[in-house]
Amino acid sequence: MRAARLHGIGDLRVEDIPTPGEPAEGWVRCRVTAAGICGSDLHNFRTGQWISRSPSVPGHELAGIVTAIGAGVSGLAEGDAVVADSRVFCGACPACIAGRHNLCATLGFVGEVCDGGFAEEVVLPARLLHKVDPGLDPAIAATAEPLAVALHAVHRLGCGPGDPVLIAGCGPIGGLVALLLRDMGAGRILIADRNHHRLACVADAAAAEPVSLDGDASALPPVRHAVEATGSVHLLPNLIDRVDAGARIALVGIFHGRLDLDPNLIVERELSLEGCSVFADELPEAIAMLPRLAPAIRRMIDTEIAIEDLPEAYRRLLAGEAKGLKTIVRPHLPRAGGDA
Repeated sequence: MRAARLHGIGDLRVEDIPTPGEPAEGWVRCRVTAAGICGSDLHNFRTGQWISRSPSVPGHELAGIVTAIGAGVSGLAEGDAVVADSRVFCGACPACIAGRHNLCATLGFVGEVCDGGFAEEVVLPARLLHKVDPGLDPAIAATAEPLAVALHAVHRLGCGPGDPVLIAGCGPIGGLVALLLRDMGAGRILIADRNHHRLACVADAAAAEPVSLDGDASALPPVRHAVEATGSVHLLPNLIDRVDAGARIALVGIFHGRLDLDPNLIVERELSLEGCSVFADELPEAIAMLPRLAPAIRRMIDTEIAIEDLPEAYRRLLAGEAKGLKTIVRPHLPRAGGDA
């Protein structure tokens, strides 16, 4: 079968690899129908931060159809449409026992500790698979995982109906946060991004208001809830300067580099910085929201590509050339030569 495998930093190759055999006890084999490219995939490609085995097939935002079931698996049947929980947790550490699987002491991810969805087929632990409506567009189903990440950030943010929110970064998570806030009845949703195409896309899909974080901070209305979804160590101090006293900032971006920040700004203005790691128990809730949010999510999808196009898609995304928010890989799209 065809798959894209990460061999090392900056080394993503599309290759023929063996098709998975019968799944082991507790595991399930799926035909991948769609998989999204995540910012963490790009970060790992650039830095190697989460390369724990090589080569490995990335892709943790995936939807598929169950094709084989290992011994001891219940609740799933061949032909079921499913999406994957990206978190590979131990189940035995204090965090897991407390139900906080996103804070597992040995937390790993699909596409890292086991092969992911940038392949025609994948084998995953049954406990990570959730059934979805078989009539749901696979490209929309594949956004269940990032929608859960965005939902976790919204929960951590803790804003109420009618509260204005400032979102820095209109990538997939920032865009989905804006969409969720609109769906939940937030007040003015202010969005900022240097990519004008993405800014316009989120403004349209979530009825959000584009603003600039450059220039005079007084040009913005008072805001006590903000989301940092860029991962920029240069932007966060700027964002801190622009929120009101007593504000809460949800940090969901993946940062590059270290932060130079005067902690007295946090103390004297009683600001709260809320770290947001993956998601807690939000995936089922996100799945349930997909049919309602599907039209808006569809407007956020930039393009759908074949596996063969993945290296070029990585280059385009890293260069900031994408006009939409999410690139979806469809492993069974025809290959360049016309073969399926």
